[in-house]
Amino acid sequence: MPNRNYWLIKCNVKLYTYDSLLAAPNRTLGWNGVRNAQARNYIRDEIRVGDGILFYHSSCPNPAVVGTATVTSRPHPDTTAQDPLADRYDPDSSPSNPKWYSVDLRAEGKLPRPVTLAQIKSNPNLSGMRLVRSPNQLSVQPVTPTEYEEILRMAGL
Repeated sequence: MPNRNYWLIKCNVKLYTYDSLLAAPNRTLGWNGVRNAQARNYIRDEIRVGDGILFYHSSCPNPAVVGTATVTSRPHPDTTAQDPLADRYDPDSSPSNPKWYSVDLRAEGKLPRPVTLAQIKSNPNLSGMRLVRSPNQLSVQPVTPTEYEEILRMAGL
């Protein structure tokens, strides 16, 4: 796909898993809850329909890229920020002045083998990947086409 960008998104397994994306109608769910300004800017300003996603499970004993997805919507306001009952509520975000954004993702498929953070760190071809540089806390990170293909190769694709 021409002009396709690639991203790694981190999902806390206690909140959102790749299996929940696979089980959703049309294997599509909104990806919301981002509350970091730089990550928000990537979502709002750079992520586009058709971009490729490496889906990374975080906050677990063996963090790893476990599947791929495609962005299926334009960025839109994250309504969880406007819901006082939501865990990620932000009183500074409103329908008329949204502060946070989300996109919809469609699962493409689980990787034959998860690619762990340890494997990524030990691969010299991935030494420039944002995930292995400090700090790497952003829940959405750009990935080069070469890095994306290397992760898929490591996964057995």
